Amino acid sequence: MTHVITALCTHEGDCVEVCPVDCIVPGPKENANWGDLFFIDPDTCIDCGACVPVCPPEAIFPEEDIPGEYEDDIARNANYFIEGPGYWDYDLDEERRQT
Repeated sequence: MTHVITALCTHEGDCVEVCPVDCIVPGPKENANWGDLFFIDPDTCIDCGACVPVCPPEAIFPEEDIPGEYEDDIARNANYFIEGPGYWDYDLDEERRQT
């Protein structure tokens, strides 16, 4: 299984810093289709859960535990790496939520 970032994501970016396999990437903020969330590559995620406790809005769930209202985010996370930008060279500080 994998973990999934839901629409609750607020672009904090703490999850990126703790992922031991570097499978979490931000959607480019300037991209209208993908810029609202960070995404977890389901093919690379080792299901360690390190990202869960550091997520301030509690937006990350094990795939099997996603609340019903966020089930569409499972496919959206996967599609980000298939149809979307996928892995890209980014500056995490630039992609974090600006406060």
